[in-house]
Amino acid sequence: MAAPIVTDNALRPTLALPVAGVRLRPWLATDAPGLAAHANDRGVWLNLRDVFPHPYTLADAQQYISFATRPKSPDIHLAFEVDGAAVGSISILFQTDVHHRSAEIGYWLGRAYWGRGIATAAVRALSDYTFAHFDVCRLYASIFARNAGSARVLEKAGYALEGRLRQSITKDGETLDALLFALLKV
Repeated sequence: MAAPIVTDNALRPTLALPVAGVRLRPWLATDAPGLAAHANDRGVWLNLRDVFPHPYTLADAQQYISFATRPKSPDIHLAFEVDGAAVGSISILFQTDVHHRSAEIGYWLGRAYWGRGIATAAVRALSDYTFAHFDVCRLYASIFARNAGSARVLEKAGYALEGRLRQSITKDGETLDALLFALLKV
């Protein structure tokens, strides 16, 4: 079942989550200091693409929020909000050409909020929302094989492991396998 929709803007919804004090919502310029504080964590950075900088500065946060809130963005970029503060990010990146009915989901959450079911609830809610509001039949995520926590999030959210992409990622000088998970619209 899709999470309740609070706003009419399909690319910038606010989604209530079944975790007290937690929701997904559009980014605000005032989120920049909190974003920088939670994103400036090497443990977060180690499991994300290199486009995510480390160290993560206030200027990086301001630049990301500007990107995530730009008019006519083709994708969904939302903040994890816990008790009124932005503590992470989740996105849907719509694909093009022959892949136009597929979208990639990506997310990260500040370390202080790991292990609370927040990421799983968010992945479920945004996946349901995407299937309900867009002509998408497949959502997928490619994660670092060493990231057992993210694998658990995806599995608990109903995603199935489709395969291992051997030696497909190089991060911080180490070449690693990736795991490809997907969820199909039923």
